[in-house]
Amino acid sequence: MLGQTSLATLGLWIGSILTIVGVFAYATDNATLNLAGFFYGIPLLLGGLALKAAELKPVPFSQPTPPSVLALREKQATSIQNQIRKDVTRFRYAQQAHLEESLRRLGLSPSNEERPVLSAVRESEISGAYALILEFDSPFIPFQVWQQKREKIEKFFGPGVRVELTQPSEKRVEVALIAVPN
Repeated sequence: MLGQTSLATLGLWIGSILTIVGVFAYATDNATLNLAGFFYGIPLLLGGLALKAAELKPVPFSQPTPPSVLALREKQATSIQNQIRKDVTRFRYAQQAHLEESLRRLGLSPSNEERPVLSAVRESEISGAYALILEFDSPFIPFQVWQQKREKIEKFFGPGVRVELTQPSEKRVEVALIAVPN
């Protein structure tokens, strides 16, 4: 639940309230409340502003996950699949894009401007196996490059995962991380 809450917004709200209380206490000569309001409110407010500047919003699910797929996830999902799903669907700080480091290591991010952008995720069942599907906007990296990197992607996110690549439209690529049942 904490990953679904923006710490930046929380810091801004609490910091603002405490700062306003501090200003009000200053105006009414309440030294103790004044000191607490300013001592805690202003740093929280500034911290919230700093976090807001470095905030990366969670990636949405493109469609709700059916209960049958949730049950399949509990049985078959690899730790890497679970980690990716949890990481991309929560607020992140001090990162420019989701899976930024992974894309760089896979050779799919030649520059910040050309890096594919993870726009959505979804969970599905493919041939009786759990699949986490990453939906990328990839206007600068052609689908042929993704296909050339398929084995490397599979090794990177493995073991216990096979990768299928699809191109639903010209500038979109879907990477299906499919659990290989034991």
